Amino acid sequence: MRAFNHSPRLRILAAALVLGLGTAVSLEAYVGPGAGFAFLSSFLVLFLTFFLALLSLLSWPFRFLFRLIRGQKAYKNSLVDRMIIVGLDGMEPTLVEKFMAEGKLPNLSRLKETGSYAHLSTTTPPISPVAWSSFMTGSHPAKHNIFDFLSRNPHTYLPDLSSAQIGTPKRYLPLGKYRIPLSKPVIRGLRKGIPFWKILGDTGVFSTILRIPITFPPEKFKGHLISGMCAPDLKGSQGTFSFYTSEAGKADVDEGGVIIPLTATGDRIETYISGPQNTLLKQEEEMRLPMSITLDREKKQAVIEVSGKKIKLPEKTFSVWIRITFRPGLGMKIRAICRFYISEISPRFHMYLTPLNIDPEKPALPISHPFIYSVYLGKLLGSFTTLGEADDTWALNEGILDEDSFLKLSYDNHRESEDMLFNAMDKVKKGVIACWFQTPDSIQHMFFRYLDREHPALACGIPTAKSAQVIEDLYVNMDELVGRVMDRMGKKTALVVMSDHGFKLFCRGVNLNSWLYLNGYLALKDGKTDSGEWFQDVDWSRTKAYGLGLAGIYINQEGREAQGIVKPGEDTRALKAELKEKLTGLTDQQTGDTAIRRLYDKDEIPAGPYKDNCPDFIVGYNEGYRVSWGSVTGKVNDEVYEDNTKAWSGDHCIDPELVPGVFFSNHPINTQSPSIVDIAPSALSLFGVEIPGHMDGLPLFDAASFGSKSKTPEPAAGRVKAVEDGQ
Repeated sequence: MRAFNHSPRLRILAAALVLGLGTAVSLEAYVGPGAGFAFLSSFLVLFLTFFLALLSLLSWPFRFLFRLIRGQKAYKNSLVDRMIIVGLDGMEPTLVEKFMAEGKLPNLSRLKETGSYAHLSTTTPPISPVAWSSFMTGSHPAKHNIFDFLSRNPHTYLPDLSSAQIGTPKRYLPLGKYRIPLSKPVIRGLRKGIPFWKILGDTGVFSTILRIPITFPPEKFKGHLISGMCAPDLKGSQGTFSFYTSEAGKADVDEGGVIIPLTATGDRIETYISGPQNTLLKQEEEMRLPMSITLDREKKQAVIEVSGKKIKLPEKTFSVWIRITFRPGLGMKIRAICRFYISEISPRFHMYLTPLNIDPEKPALPISHPFIYSVYLGKLLGSFTTLGEADDTWALNEGILDEDSFLKLSYDNHRESEDMLFNAMDKVKKGVIACWFQTPDSIQHMFFRYLDREHPALACGIPTAKSAQVIEDLYVNMDELVGRVMDRMGKKTALVVMSDHGFKLFCRGVNLNSWLYLNGYLALKDGKTDSGEWFQDVDWSRTKAYGLGLAGIYINQEGREAQGIVKPGEDTRALKAELKEKLTGLTDQQTGDTAIRRLYDKDEIPAGPYKDNCPDFIVGYNEGYRVSWGSVTGKVNDEVYEDNTKAWSGDHCIDPELVPGVFFSNHPINTQSPSIVDIAPSALSLFGVEIPGHMDGLPLFDAASFGSKSKTPEPAAGRVKAVEDGQ
């Protein structure tokens, strides 16, 4: 799911947003990870690794005895030895059922026949960071504080990343042109609530958590963790690619990356890699790593020289992960890994460079728990992507990657996650293993248009070399993964295969801000008939409501927003009732279709301590519709509807009733309507751990289905499962 490149790379905008944010908004969390911290951690990581390894060796006999005694007690009431959760982001129930009926998903069919299968109710809104936060905490969004990829800053009306903040160091030592950081920047996760693996760990049950979204920065618990979605790249963004081109006139891309123009001198090109800001300098500047490219046009290959390495790379081939080093000064180093892809040698030269991933073996930011876990995996399995959303959907959206190269990159990333999963299965014989796979989500985002021959993206001239077979192949590949897990999982293992939401076509965009403008709820400055990004021409002194993010509408409320004009209480309630009446069932006059099915009122969603951070309305779009690209980034004009002509042609940011996920297990469950909030309490119940009162979900498994006479742990006294339409 990406979210705004992070901007969105919301990648949903995922890309859409974050990149946009990085350039248009001063966001401390995304101007860079903080060179001071990067330098300190890079310098200390190997020393600390050695020190901890020595300490671990000396204390091993005592730890072994303690764990043996505690472990026997921890698993005394367990129904299983292991629980394995395979998270296939975005798997769509209607497609799963279609392909199962056609005999193309034998392993999932076997799970259905011998265990259970059901639609899995998702969150409101059905957006990945929201849903996976509910997955891990067993609670609705008002209890974990994640409502979108973005949250709005009521003081500036600009978006912030909802998942984490990275501040700058508070103390520096001046030294000539440098300023030496004397403290670490504060890296703060904004997702609240307690993940179920932390609760299990407190009782002695071990967990390995691999790339589950909204786990950056990593939290301490008894187990291992690699951060997932929303973990940044080295530049501090959610994924900024670089595109090197000798083509004249290619000056910029809309979202997700930067263009670096090239001029060849014969067969030689001198250029650079754009790095993070050098915050070690009093006058900050972008670090640039020199790079040379020597072309062999006859053989259609090139030699790339960078960071002391020579990489011979044929045309239309991805390089392996390449380690590079930035040197900000004072003998310090910042390390990254990246991959190159030359799409054309001659007559023009085109080369794609992945976002600069944090090097897992020498991480500049904490990306794992314990911090040496990423080092261990890097040494054992080789370099791997550490960016939260590594499948570069915006590079395909912008035409920088073609469809074949995008699929190659996505499946390469997928195999890295598979390697982590099977390594964990080999090592962890008791406890929980949970692994997230982005592949279903990113491939469906980009290739869903092939399921509808009338999709606007197929008639607008973008490359369409593929077919619906890409989607079928995706589901077959995921089924094969599940089969390999089943073959290796052994006895006394509970297997759950699930998706956080489903998928539908995205054919038409709705600009909420344009609708609000045309209907008198949003005002522009005198003389303006449209607004650039991030509401730059909006007159807040006359604006009553505005849209932000992928699903939110906010009232410009007095005393809450910086320039709020709508009084709280009766005036706000009256305005909300008016908006709800007008927007519910909103019809697209061009097509005659309903664009918005319903609005979810903040006052009517399940309660929680962070409910006030929820948008006043969450918009439930109809199938085929979604918020428009322009509306997400705060653009306003006189066009409410627009065809979606991007490769990004499938989505799930709509009414949650339309996009449930899937749930499979090798054991029967006790309901026909499981919810994503039920996964966490189910994990606790399998290991005999009491379910805390703050969880909204209920356990899905009964002891009898495991051949046990033990009683399944009940929820804490007084807890009642919250039931919400669409969840």
